[in-house]
Amino acid sequence: MVLVFVRSDCPISNRYAPEIARLAERFTARGMAFRLVYPDPSEPPRRSRATSATSATDAGAARPEHHAVALAGATVTPEAAVFRAGRMVYRGRIDDSWTGFGEGRPEPSSRDLEDVLEAIAAGRDTPPRTTPAVGCFIADLR
Repeated sequence: MVLVFVRSDCPISNRYAPEIARLAERFTARGMAFRLVYPDPSEPPRRSRATSATSATDAGAARPEHHAVALAGATVTPEAAVFRAGRMVYRGRIDDSWTGFGEGRPEPSSRDLEDVLEAIAAGRDTPPRTTPAVGCFIADLR
């Protein structure tokens, strides 16, 4: 299960829409479930560019799922969490395109989420790990 935390008003989330769609299409075909999680209960999922980028993620859009934020420990959007056999094996950035808010690279040098998903698809061991994600902060809605 791959959870990707997104917001339609986060420019970094919106810029990742094509990459999220590409990963969802590629790995859904390999038996992995993708779900976009909207941590803000006022967020209408259909408005998000990340959601409208692909029907694969449209089907998995959910809101509000602040319990998923707590479960994964997500702090920003976009941020991904990958669960395998009931345990979280990855939480963090999609790739390293963003080095800081407003500071990006033309091309990523590391595709962290894709690497984890490739390892799972190949049946390799995936020890838990995290990477720092850059994006819009998720508000504490408790």
